[in-house]
Amino acid sequence: MEESLNHLRNHFPLDEKEIRTYSALSFAYIGDAVFDLVIRTMMVTKGNVRTNKYHQKVTDIVNAASQTRMAERILPSLSEEETTIFRRGKNAKPMSMAKNQSRHDYRIATAYETLIGYLYLNGRMDRIIELVEMGLEEE
Repeated sequence: MEESLNHLRNHFPLDEKEIRTYSALSFAYIGDAVFDLVIRTMMVTKGNVRTNKYHQKVTDIVNAASQTRMAERILPSLSEEETTIFRRGKNAKPMSMAKNQSRHDYRIATAYETLIGYLYLNGRMDRIIELVEMGLEEE
């Protein structure tokens, strides 16, 4: 276990050379989990309620349609680097599509998760939280 923790400490955040070797879908993979954790944390820290209430609130936000709306709100505020990463995610070719989601929403949600994953692997939690808050402003 200690060896695994040391490995993580030695490679997080990723350095600039390492980060360039990752695919957009790798960023989206970790970005999906990070986004979910950020939203769950936001819900839990609003107050103690039954877990089914948390789940209902979280699933209203953690889905392709909601992520698409959030992405559209944040796009004008992205840096050139962030816009490039977002575009890479949008153009990625995932192996499957989410059920009950339009192709458009799924591609935008993947782009959003790609950006979140990229920022996370760069150690930029502050920017992730800023973008999530900005995206949720009208929710």
